[in-house]
Amino acid sequence: MFVKKNDTVVVLSGKDKGKEGKILSVDPKDGKLIVEGISVSKRHKKPRKQGEPGGIIKVETPLYAAKVMRVCPKCSKPTRHAVKFNAKGEKVRVCKKCSAEI
Repeated sequence: MFVKKNDTVVVLSGKDKGKEGKILSVDPKDGKLIVEGISVSKRHKKPRKQGEPGGIIKVETPLYAAKVMRVCPKCSKPTRHAVKFNAKGEKVRVCKKCSAEI
């Protein structure tokens, strides 16, 4: 996957097009991810224990990774990334637009 947990992404298509959010979890097997505040749906929750509240709660639902693009922290533009080696010989992600290390 080209994105990781805690990356900031922008949504490219769908009802939340143009919104930004932080990735909460990634499922590489299905190619889906959950973004904070994006693709929110309402679920009915039944109280299971005495004193536990029930009602309608809002939950972020998974969306396909192809519908998002990573936002560079330096230039704050949606961009793809390149993989390069730093001085220590480690792989690092680099912004294609401003060449900043991600």
